[in-house]
Amino acid sequence: MHLRVILPITAQKLLGPVEVEAKSWASPGTVVDTVQIAHGPESIESDYDEALALPAILNEVSRAVTDGVDGIFVSCFAEPAVHAAREIARIPIFGGFQPAVHSALGMADRIGILSILPDVLPGIDRRVGSYGLRDRIVAITSVDMGVLEVDQHDVLLDRLEAAARDQIVQHRAEAFILGCTGMIGVAAQLQERLSTDGPIPVLDPTGAAIVALESAIRLNLKPSSLAYHAPRPKSRS
Repeated sequence: MHLRVILPITAQKLLGPVEVEAKSWASPGTVVDTVQIAHGPESIESDYDEALALPAILNEVSRAVTDGVDGIFVSCFAEPAVHAAREIARIPIFGGFQPAVHSALGMADRIGILSILPDVLPGIDRRVGSYGLRDRIVAITSVDMGVLEVDQHDVLLDRLEAAARDQIVQHRAEAFILGCTGMIGVAAQLQERLSTDGPIPVLDPTGAAIVALESAIRLNLKPSSLAYHAPRPKSRS
């Protein structure tokens, strides 16, 4: 099984950690390689950033198909270009949002999302609404750190814990999703901090995506052609 991770930003500092993180979740025998877009934003923290990244992501998706990969993970919670990619690649393709949510829904009834800047919260809220999840995702909170700052793990963990405990009190959240794939290597520590009186799940979006890709490939599942129609031939200059 060959998985490809597409890092949809140009900042170099995340390339190595993202690849190590993705490989750590893969099963023995699964090959994981990581590529990065050549042109676009250094991080995705707005709909504008996301739009700028789309053409480069789709170019990498086409290259992955040519290379014969079995599944693709677009390493961003916002899932940039994922739906468009499913129209041009008949292999499993995930971003960070859907796999993490699906895993969390099996662990608890009321889910909280812990994300980066206040700027991204409206976009996450729109995604929650478009997937019909407002009754299950009860809170979306920012820890007020940018994508390129979340490698400050001590600060990040303290803010994530404070935000999670606030969601427990204010919204009766029962499980949590890290709302940024750049929050690398902190899910287990946050889960341990929160689980002093019993398990409180914390979902890592990268781990959820890699496991979901492997499962979809083993089940021989592909994006539905009824949901994702192949683009009609036309001039696209």
